Amino acid sequence: MAEGAYYALSSGYDKLNSETDYVKWADFIRSCFEKYGDIEVKEVLDLGCGTGAMTFPLRNLGYDMIGLDISYEMLAVARETADKNAYDDILWLCQDMRAFELYGTVQGAVCCLDGINHLCGVQDLSKCLKLLHNYIEPGGVFVFDVNTPKKFAKFYGDNDYILEDENIMCCWQNSYDKRRGICTFYLTVFEKNDDGTWRRTDTEQRERCYTMQKLTNALEAAGFSVCGSFSDFDFNAASDDDMRWYVVAKRI
Repeated sequence: MAEGAYYALSSGYDKLNSETDYVKWADFIRSCFEKYGDIEVKEVLDLGCGTGAMTFPLRNLGYDMIGLDISYEMLAVARETADKNAYDDILWLCQDMRAFELYGTVQGAVCCLDGINHLCGVQDLSKCLKLLHNYIEPGGVFVFDVNTPKKFAKFYGDNDYILEDENIMCCWQNSYDKRRGICTFYLTVFEKNDDGTWRRTDTEQRERCYTMQKLTNALEAAGFSVCGSFSDFDFNAASDDDMRWYVVAKRI
């Protein structure tokens, strides 16, 4: 997970994910906090917050938010949005989710849009979860999502895609190493300049495929109990046919 991995996508990231209903997702997260937590959630860490697409809806639900991301470019977009909306009560931290430090504890944490899949090293997931255990208060809740093994095999695989929105296009090529469970994404992003010319940027990203058993083992080893895993925001149980899992864990 290179520090500049999202440089090419930072300005157009939200446009390329415009179909995501973050407000509904935030309501789901609030329900998870209330349903599974043993303590009231006031302060929430948004781990791998990117441009703040989830940070802002959660802030609007009344939570005190900390947005943490490794990408300066992503955080710059988040800060710009925060300034435009006078959201001066959000703490933004440019740190690595494998080695972060907070100023105090929180009662809840989230990691959205497959941030956990970006932990590709053998010990990366363990490092992240142990840090979360340090900073989430006992009885607090961690909510995250992952791309599933089916998505890696069927949707990612060795397939190619083109994503388009107004004034931006992303050409996306995949290479999936099934043995290692690592998918490499080769991205070429074209953005239209104000003068009508186009700017090209190339970047590379990787994600690791995690089975539910591996996630459960890692969470329990770090001091969490798994409260549930779901296929959607209606709390339907996760299955092998899902493209995305939503997982809820409680800090013991």
